[in-house]
Amino acid sequence: MERQFPKNVRQIGNVSDEPKIYIEDYVDIYLNQLREQAAETVIGVALVGEILTLEGQDIVCIFGAMQIKSLEIEGTEIVIKEETFNEIEEERKHFFGSAETIGWCLIENGQPMGRLKEVIRIHTLKFPRDHTIFIWKNAMDKEEDFYSYKYGDLMKMGGHYIYYEKNPSMQNYMISTRKKNGVTPCEMVEDRAAKDFRSTVRTRMEEKDHQNSKLVYVTSALLVVVVMAIGISTVNNFDKMEAVQDSLETLSQSVNKSKSQTESVSEGEAMIEVGDDMGNQEAGEGDSDGTVPEVSTVQEQLGEEEYYIVQKGDTLDSISIKIYGDTSHVKAICKMNGLSDGNFIYIGEKLLLP
Repeated sequence: MERQFPKNVRQIGNVSDEPKIYIEDYVDIYLNQLREQAAETVIGVALVGEILTLEGQDIVCIFGAMQIKSLEIEGTEIVIKEETFNEIEEERKHFFGSAETIGWCLIENGQPMGRLKEVIRIHTLKFPRDHTIFIWKNAMDKEEDFYSYKYGDLMKMGGHYIYYEKNPSMQNYMISTRKKNGVTPCEMVEDRAAKDFRSTVRTRMEEKDHQNSKLVYVTSALLVVVVMAIGISTVNNFDKMEAVQDSLETLSQSVNKSKSQTESVSEGEAMIEVGDDMGNQEAGEGDSDGTVPEVSTVQEQLGEEEYYIVQKGDTLDSISIKIYGDTSHVKAICKMNGLSDGNFIYIGEKLLLP
């Protein structure tokens, strides 16, 4: 299938020059996870993707990232052995097939101004193709710089795009290497689409509850009017009062039944409407443009031993007890699955297990 411009994107910075850089969301999350591990030592990452021209524009799509296992710093010199690059190529073939290694990333504590010439030397040696990418990330804060290799030099870019689409190759790599690269299970990716899904469902349910409250209020008001009207006409008539009591009980049961049915239908409608709307929601973060991605989670890529399917009556406490024998893992389950509201789980949901 021919590559097209990613549809679900958000813009970071000023994207005015070429190549246009698109970095997939899971790759961005993975690099930020490694940033937390880079306070003590410099971490190198190889970038995987495509360099191509679409509609007359030069673009770079980065949809894979692999940690460089053996990277050493000696003064201003960066040492990456040849066998290390060979290992990277083997991993690339295993996880990303025919995709290319199109650049690299350096994550460290502080600004690498003194190593810029060394970075250019390595990049020219290993990634001499035009439009290959170098990314520098500061482990201390969220500062980051993107460079593109043009005219025999690394040119700093004004901005880039983060895009959202299903990325099973990167997901599989993250799952397979999460213990080796220092990212613990509880720091696994929080699926942003799933979190937005839960938030949207919660909003829809609140709207439906509000509508149900109005319905019950109107019905109750009607009930009072009926009581008053019938009551006035039945004063001093005991037989008629008994009939009124029977009618009120029947009407009350009908109201309760109507409320129950409405709530059941509302819940189903909310879940269906959310599924229809997920692909069209705006990201709404900072200067972002585009939409929130479709719901595609890491759980879809896991074996049965690594996730739990929520059953009727389950709570996070009961799940933790069922799997681990106590409730001490509730917080870890919440963090791993991006659950800010620990009670908001639904039947059939797949929860990633720590």
